[in-house]
Amino acid sequence: MAAVNRGKQPSLAQLRAFAAVAEHLHFRDAAAAIGMSQPALSGAVSALEEALGVQLLERTTRKVLLSPAGERLAVRAKAVLGEVEALLEEADAVKAPFTGALRLGVIPTVAPYLLPTVLALVHEKYPHLDLQVHEEQTSSLLEGLGAGRLDLLLLAVPLGVPGVTELPLFDEDFVLVTPLDHWLGGREGIPREALRELNLLLLDEGHCLRDQALDICREAGRADAPVTTTAAGLSTLVQLVAGGLGVTLLPRTAVRVETSRSSQLLTGYFADPAPTRRVALAMRSGAARGAEYAELAEALRGALRPLPVRVL
Repeated sequence: MAAVNRGKQPSLAQLRAFAAVAEHLHFRDAAAAIGMSQPALSGAVSALEEALGVQLLERTTRKVLLSPAGERLAVRAKAVLGEVEALLEEADAVKAPFTGALRLGVIPTVAPYLLPTVLALVHEKYPHLDLQVHEEQTSSLLEGLGAGRLDLLLLAVPLGVPGVTELPLFDEDFVLVTPLDHWLGGREGIPREALRELNLLLLDEGHCLRDQALDICREAGRADAPVTTTAAGLSTLVQLVAGGLGVTLLPRTAVRVETSRSSQLLTGYFADPAPTRRVALAMRSGAARGAEYAELAEALRGALRPLPVRVL
């Protein structure tokens, strides 16, 4: 298709002026909002109307209204300015690593136990990084990563998702949490086969920890899905155990926080090799800030060493 000659192109200054007027519907307020004089603002909007060949505003002595065309084009102008802002942020990130926003997605069975370490590391080592944390389940995090809503994920792997690169951080064992009077409470060297007969409490559908627990049960030779009671979070799950409804599996990083909430719990440890999970950072393959994310992963490995994990 042949290119259409549309004459003069609108400038960013004109789009900013129009977007400000569209938001405030008042020339004085719009001019103050973007630091422009009122005559200059009015001139920029008029120049934009001329460049586009459409009337954007209906001006009266009392107020400013958007024309029907103005209402439609205001949405476009805001989108263009948003993309320009994103471009400038990306350029700043390239020029100055570990500055600007980093949108980190974290699964609920990791967030309460690792975020204190992550936040302390960022505060100490990357003070100019604007870390924004989003706690969501794995499927939502992967959707956000693919759509560009999130930059980096902290979650259990493997994911097996095309276009996603994993940066492994550590492996950690699962332990068995039981009521005080349970026959496996406090024991060491528990065989996995013991899981075949236990009333195992699990998280709700959608949590990867639930799927991992079911995989462990299948590996132990349990064919059925041991689900009679479920919970939305580990804290509730542990309280159900304390109340005598069954037992559950916790990753080692969660044990201290969750079992300290009740005196009615014991922790049992599996015989080697214990069931484990791997936790990693995940990014879009070929991400512009991939080198930064790899450096962050290495720094995190060092910061996580005091935890009950096997750093990779």
